[in-house]
Amino acid sequence: MPTTGPAKRRPVPRPFEFHWGKGQITEEASFSGRFTEPAIQLLEYDEGGQGIRFCYYSLDGRFQRSPMMIDSEDSLEGLRAALRSAPKLQALIKKLAS
Repeated sequence: MPTTGPAKRRPVPRPFEFHWGKGQITEEASFSGRFTEPAIQLLEYDEGGQGIRFCYYSLDGRFQRSPMMIDSEDSLEGLRAALRSAPKLQALIKKLAS
């Protein structure tokens, strides 16, 4: 069974594109869990504005289009630790939770 821990780092910034807009992923907090790698991403649109994407990757690094599931205390703690290196995301998540 795979172990849990820090995720592999993907380069930021890196581009994203939706049918309603495109821009850059400028911060990412992720954690490598037992079965998936949940991630929280700060999206900055070219036209202005920001978004937060809650997503996940397979353990071999492939983006998954299903909703992100946080399934254990390890995942919560891992994402909490990862957010420490993503100050803009951390501030937005605090706003969301307050």
